[in-house]
Amino acid sequence: MQDKLDFNGKIVIVTGGGKGVGKGITERFLQCGAKVIICGRNKPEILPSANGENAVFFPLDVRDVDAIQLFVDTVVSDFGGIDVLINNAGGAPAADAATVSPRFSESIIRLNLLAPLNFSQSCNKVMQTQNSGGAIINIASVSAVRPSPGTAAYGAAKAGLVSLTSSLAVEWAPKVRSNTIIAGLIRTEQAHLHYGDEAGIAAVENTIPLGRMALPEDIGDACVFLASDLAAYISGSTLTVHGGGEKPAFLNAANAD
Repeated sequence: MQDKLDFNGKIVIVTGGGKGVGKGITERFLQCGAKVIICGRNKPEILPSANGENAVFFPLDVRDVDAIQLFVDTVVSDFGGIDVLINNAGGAPAADAATVSPRFSESIIRLNLLAPLNFSQSCNKVMQTQNSGGAIINIASVSAVRPSPGTAAYGAAKAGLVSLTSSLAVEWAPKVRSNTIIAGLIRTEQAHLHYGDEAGIAAVENTIPLGRMALPEDIGDACVFLASDLAAYISGSTLTVHGGGEKPAFLNAANAD
């Protein structure tokens, strides 16, 4: 069974893999023996590492289609193939849907939906030629399946990503498996920017059934599973990693004095 989680000799790409959730994903694959290539606009001060191996970094804006293809070509040339793609890069600042500019909304959709599609297309071309095929995992958000006030375009893009993943799973089978992870609230190095001080973070965690936010490595564990042979018959699926979700608001309202 342990052999099914052995990624020695496997080439894994993690977009935005140098910090936050991406760093947790990168470290988990390194721990499993993979060669991990990460990309982003800025090189992290310290490269993710495990078992004495560092991730390999390439500068890349994932919104640039031509740059994606050049990156993929370089990875294949330097490392011989691509076994796993994790489309992790994404995000959005808060914005009022009533007043936000069309240009802003387009940029959010380009980053969170079109970039994963373009990246997946480029990697699929490689994976289809490999005897072992490949696996693509898209990192979505609970914003895809519940209201996302303040980040409406982001939520819509992530919902689109869930739909996209299921379509790719049908079109690119049987060589390439495609799955989505819907991530809940995650405690990263920037959690204080969203939730305030430790008291604020604790208050938010009290709303989660499992009593804590996810850690980046929790998402990494889910990625390793979906990319592994343990998930060889899982494709077109959505794995929700949110600690049990959010307690319904009506429960507190009904019990209020």
